[in-house]
Amino acid sequence: MLLWLLRICFASLMVGVATFAFLFFFFEAESTPASLFAVAIILGLAGAVIYTDLHEKEKHIANISSVVFGLIIALIVGWLFSVGMDAVLEPAGVSFGMDGQRLARLRVLLRVLITLITAYVTISTIMQTRDEFRFVIPYVEFSKQIKGGRPLILDTSVIIDGRIADLCEARIIDSRLIVPKFVLQELHGIADSSDKLKKNRGRRGLDILKRLQTNPKVDLHMHDGNAGELRPGEKMRVDERLLVFTKMLGGRVVTNDFNLNKLAQLQGVEVINLNEVANALKTVALPGEPLHIKVVRAGDQVGQGVGYLEDGTMVVVENGRNLIGTETSIVVTSVLQTPAGRMIFGRPDTKPSGTFSPPSSSSTHQPVSAPIGTEPVIKPPEPPKTEPPKT
Repeated sequence: MLLWLLRICFASLMVGVATFAFLFFFFEAESTPASLFAVAIILGLAGAVIYTDLHEKEKHIANISSVVFGLIIALIVGWLFSVGMDAVLEPAGVSFGMDGQRLARLRVLLRVLITLITAYVTISTIMQTRDEFRFVIPYVEFSKQIKGGRPLILDTSVIIDGRIADLCEARIIDSRLIVPKFVLQELHGIADSSDKLKKNRGRRGLDILKRLQTNPKVDLHMHDGNAGELRPGEKMRVDERLLVFTKMLGGRVVTNDFNLNKLAQLQGVEVINLNEVANALKTVALPGEPLHIKVVRAGDQVGQGVGYLEDGTMVVVENGRNLIGTETSIVVTSVLQTPAGRMIFGRPDTKPSGTFSPPSSSSTHQPVSAPIGTEPVIKPPEPPKTEPPKT
């Protein structure tokens, strides 16, 4: 609504300017064709501006900043050249017999020529390398208005994985999510693959993006910019372009790729690995703690059985191969943390829960305890039996 109000105000002002130009040329120059020609030019320019505004739906502050910055540099350089030319043109004009009027026209011509050349070169250079002139574009000021802190750049693997959507729905992530154009193109290429498995993975990734885009809790942005260090005709892998793009925006990469994680650490780019986040949220098991699992298959070593917890943590049971297919209680002996996840080692709990085994004794004489509330009866020792002497 505000944009249409702005367009109406602009059109009204241009009509007013056209009316003023018509009256000026009609009364001052007394030329009706000139008045109509001026009105046509002004209204044509206004129509071209409004048409361009309506036709170009996606506008970027980088383009406007590049043009403005290029014009400023061009005007400054043109003025400096004109100052320097004054010391050269006057002796040259005198030597060639030029009068002051011709010398002034030559000075203006050279100044306009240098200004136009400088403007074209400057604007063209900045348009091609505008990502390297981020200080010109107030991106930092705009990023303060975005939810959260530094933006999160999504990798293809983490989009296909889909857990990022669950984390966003849980409101754990409040930063802006950015999907570069080349990542979206790679995802689209996977979805168009002839391999059925790859095609399903690509379509799943597109469905996850649609889910994120329709979630009002998620600030998802499809960025069509390229990496600032990538020149025309230069080829880079998607992972390398992703790291360059992340460094340019000052964000963090979200991925499940182990190799990309290591490469980002070598280049000083911060990475959030969802596998590490999932491992940090898994159940903590301490040595000596009892667990109840179902042994589902044999282990790599002789006699081992393997089971899984509800969160997918693998449990290796020593001497548990004969327990395959049964649910049993084990006692944790050790926990091993690996880059792929957490592994729990245990042994079968052979001691039934809630039972007590009294200590055994080799003595056949056991003390007999008296009932509670009665005095124990103590019998005096019987005298030994003696036989009478034989006579």
